[in-house]
Amino acid sequence: MMLRQIAEIGYRSQPVVIVTGAFTGAVLAAQSLFQFSTLGMESGAGALVSVAMLRELGPSITALMLAGRVGAAMAAEIGTMKVTEQIDALRSMGVHPIDYLVTPRMVAMFVAMPLLIAESAAFGILSSLIIGTGPFGVNPAYWMNQVNNHTDLSDVAIALVKGSVFGFLIVLVSCHQGLKVTNGAVGVGRGTTRAMVYSALALLVFNFFLTLLLNLIFPTGVGR
Repeated sequence: MMLRQIAEIGYRSQPVVIVTGAFTGAVLAAQSLFQFSTLGMESGAGALVSVAMLRELGPSITALMLAGRVGAAMAAEIGTMKVTEQIDALRSMGVHPIDYLVTPRMVAMFVAMPLLIAESAAFGILSSLIIGTGPFGVNPAYWMNQVNNHTDLSDVAIALVKGSVFGFLIVLVSCHQGLKVTNGAVGVGRGTTRAMVYSALALLVFNFFLTLLLNLIFPTGVGR
């Protein structure tokens, strides 16, 4: 059960996470270079993309993609089990639905989320390097020097903390919406929609407060 969830959440989510991260990094690099080129600071765009992908965009974009892909699937699957009385059957056999349905998904999310965020950030930074050193002609040595000077383990720590919190929120909201489904197929559809919407809203709200809190613990620019 748990291995199946790890494969569903992690392995099968890789294409959408990689594509999203890569093009997010690319467009951020392009927009930064359009502005920085007027100031003669083109190589600084690499540092901007690196920090942004780790501290903000990597965790946020990955979580939103998973809320749409994985969260909706969780709500639909559990909601279908609820309306077909499979959850009642589990209770009659002495199996707690939370232990059987929610816990494996929560553990799988905690295992998969850091790897997916790492992939998203890595491909975003790589695509920004390609954009910066290709069409914009920035020297790769200058670009990588800026990335190395302005990125450290505190940025990675923020990405992992945010990813863990976001993963918890996705599973919590999605499974809750699935378990409270009523009214047959119509209820499953409504629960799936609510799972996606509520997860996305929770991610955005918590992201704001997490950003403020984590910046107090890992201030930007200190010790770089």
